[in-house]
Amino acid sequence: MSEDDKNLVQGNPWEQLRAHTAARIALGRVGSSLPTAEVLRFGLAHAQARDAVHLPLDIPALQNELQAEGFRTLVVRSDAEDRHTYLLRPDRGRALQEECRERLSDETPAPELAIVIADGLSSIAVQRHALPLLKLLRERYVTDWANTPIVIAEQGRVAIGDGIAEALGAKVVIVMIGERPGLSSPDSLGLYLTFAPKVGCMDSARNCISNVRPQGLPYTQAAHKLAFLLHEALKLGASGVGLKDDSTLQEVLGS
Repeated sequence: MSEDDKNLVQGNPWEQLRAHTAARIALGRVGSSLPTAEVLRFGLAHAQARDAVHLPLDIPALQNELQAEGFRTLVVRSDAEDRHTYLLRPDRGRALQEECRERLSDETPAPELAIVIADGLSSIAVQRHALPLLKLLRERYVTDWANTPIVIAEQGRVAIGDGIAEALGAKVVIVMIGERPGLSSPDSLGLYLTFAPKVGCMDSARNCISNVRPQGLPYTQAAHKLAFLLHEALKLGASGVGLKDDSTLQEVLGS
C-alpha cells in the first residue's frame, strides 16, 4: 500500500478493542466504503459459515474416536433423508427414523443418561468439540459410563434427542449439537439437557449451554455447568424453567 493509499484509510479509535473480541467491530473505512481487507475477511467468514452448514459429519471417524476412549456408541438418523430436506423441513430433523427407533428399543436400556451427538447446523463443531467435552464430563459426573449410550444422530435437530431417550428409557438426555454458524463462529457447539424426555417435549423443558468452543465457553466451564445441571435435574426431578444454573466460576477455578 502506497503512502497516498494509507492516507485514505480513516483511523478508528476503537481499533485497540479488536484484540479483545472476534466481533466485527472497528472495521475502518476508505471514503464511504470498507477497506478491501475487511471485505475479503467478510467473504471468508461467510464462506466458512456456509461450509459449516453443508459439510457432512464424518460419522465413522467420530465413532472410532469415541470407541477408542471407551464410550458405547450407536448411530441413528432422522426422518430427513438428505441435507436439502433437513434444511427445508425442520420437523423431519426432529423426528427419529422409525427403523432406528425400533433398533434402539432392542438395545440395552440406558442406566440413567443418554447422550446424543447431532450434526445440527455445524458438523465442524461436533467433529472438533464433542469428544473433548465428553471426556471432561466423564471426569466430573459419576454414572455407569460403560453402558451409557452415546448416540450419533445424522441430520438431527435438538428434539431428536427426545425420541432417542424415550426408546432407550433414559431419565435424562443431553443433546450436543452444532449451532447455527455466525460470521465469527462457524464451530459453536450447543448443549441441551432435558429431564424425563419424551416425544413432544416443549423447549421450556430444556436447559441450554451455548457457544462451547475454545474461543467461546471453554470445555472446562461447559463440562462443569453440564455436570451441575445433571446433578440438580436428577435431584429436583425437573429441567428447563424449573432448573436454574447456580454453578459458579469459582468452583471451576478451584477444582
